[in-house]
Amino acid sequence: MIEISNVTKEYVEGNKALRNVSITIEDGEFVFIMGRNGSGKTTIFKLLMKEEELTSGRIVVNDMNLGKMPRSYVPKYRRRLGVVFQDFRLLKDLTVYENVAFAQRVVGASNRRIRESVPAMLQMVGLSSKYKMYPHQLSGGEQQRVAIARALINRPEVLLADEPTGNLDSHNAMEIMKLLEEINGMGTTVIVVTHSHEIVEKMHKRVIYMERGCVVGDETAFDPAEEEEDMTEGGEFYED
Repeated sequence: MIEISNVTKEYVEGNKALRNVSITIEDGEFVFIMGRNGSGKTTIFKLLMKEEELTSGRIVVNDMNLGKMPRSYVPKYRRRLGVVFQDFRLLKDLTVYENVAFAQRVVGASNRRIRESVPAMLQMVGLSSKYKMYPHQLSGGEQQRVAIARALINRPEVLLADEPTGNLDSHNAMEIMKLLEEINGMGTTVIVVTHSHEIVEKMHKRVIYMERGCVVGDETAFDPAEEEEDMTEGGEFYED
């Protein structure tokens, strides 16, 4: 569970990026955090990543209080997260296989484990045949799939995605979102920061709306079955 309780983030110049924000995200949820530039959504992402420190309030991620976390523990904490960025952040001099394996080498995984898990992860994201290619040889959608594979290789409890479809066309954007939905179906909590109304409307997930550092809306996941029920009474459809 992720608990963001009465969090305010004020930068040195006096600008309040977040104003008394409270959000609870249950284990296994898929949540969009949506808003325009400057709304505070990216600040939440950075706080969850421990890239920024909150000014007041409390953030707890799976029983870990981020405000009281020693700096020495931050790298270990981040290894429990999967993180995907808009600009992919792949290592250009490494192949697809090597980029994904790199995340395991950082945590000291054995060569045997790497040989077993990397091909399986590449198969999951549909890139088994491109394991020898370099990032510049891939499309944008394929590069983002590599980034997702790298984020998932250490089996994180939470996947954070910051504008993961921002550099992609509509088709590839929806392919990436379907992949994230599949990952969520395996039990991983997925949090996507975005400003794309098109993506949000098509995905039918919980959406938290941000504006000027405040939460201005929190809509639960849309269920098409519920809408169908609203159109019926006693099992019969009403017609005009």
